[in-house]
Amino acid sequence: MVSAGLAALALWGIPAWSQTELTDLAKIKASGVLKVAVYKANAPFSDGAAGDLSGLDVAIATALAKEMGLRLALLPFDAGENMNDDLRNMVWRGHYLGYGPADVMLHVPVDRHLMSENRQVLILAPYMRQVLMVLHDTKKVADVRSPDDLKGLPLAAERGSGAASVLMGYGGGLLRNQVQITETGVAAAEAVATGKVAAAYVTRAQAEAVTSKLKGEHSLQLSPMQLPGLPGNGWPLGMAIKSAHKDLGQAIEAAMAALRQRGELQALFKQQGLTLTAP
Repeated sequence: MVSAGLAALALWGIPAWSQTELTDLAKIKASGVLKVAVYKANAPFSDGAAGDLSGLDVAIATALAKEMGLRLALLPFDAGENMNDDLRNMVWRGHYLGYGPADVMLHVPVDRHLMSENRQVLILAPYMRQVLMVLHDTKKVADVRSPDDLKGLPLAAERGSGAASVLMGYGGGLLRNQVQITETGVAAAEAVATGKVAAAYVTRAQAEAVTSKLKGEHSLQLSPMQLPGLPGNGWPLGMAIKSAHKDLGQAIEAAMAALRQRGELQALFKQQGLTLTAP
């Protein structure tokens, strides 16, 4: 039955929805679904066949949706040429192929320059710090304090990564001919574990994704190594939403704070074999 109020609005030609338009968060709650964008082929964060993704970001997305009382709908996507493309395609406009945008995107660097270039998005809720390190076999190189310690050794780094570019450019190309380029950082770390190379310059998470699965004692070690042009203390990773969706942002912040306070976020990292590094 139509209420008297709605009938009156109809008589005056005023759309009823204009008087009761839902907020961004209310619309999501009404749908019962939280749409979360995650990268494809991004181990150990989100990787696997379509419909069977796994990894830290998938686990966090699942916990976040549950904490907000919503069902999770993952929107896996291929990385664009740069982060600006990804934010446009998955957060504020949608992809030209017809998918997206999501309610929230994970694995977004919490970076002031990135924020200033993308006023349509709000980057929030940092959940970890990404740090570059050297994974090395101590039987082949006992200690790594600088790139000079890696001279003459077979090395590995991920294709297209800042780590690979800076490592190969160090000292005017001093190590260039030693570096084997792999498709992923995890593959670079696996090359160390299998003895194909002596060391790999990868993120802590990529290295731990490999070392956490090794059985028994091993000779692999993680060592920090600072190279010019890269942030010394790494960079925080967070989430991105449309800048106008303030209610959603507050709800996400509150949900993540609850997960962290109860120790559930740390448990998710541990289940993935990763270290929770303070953002």
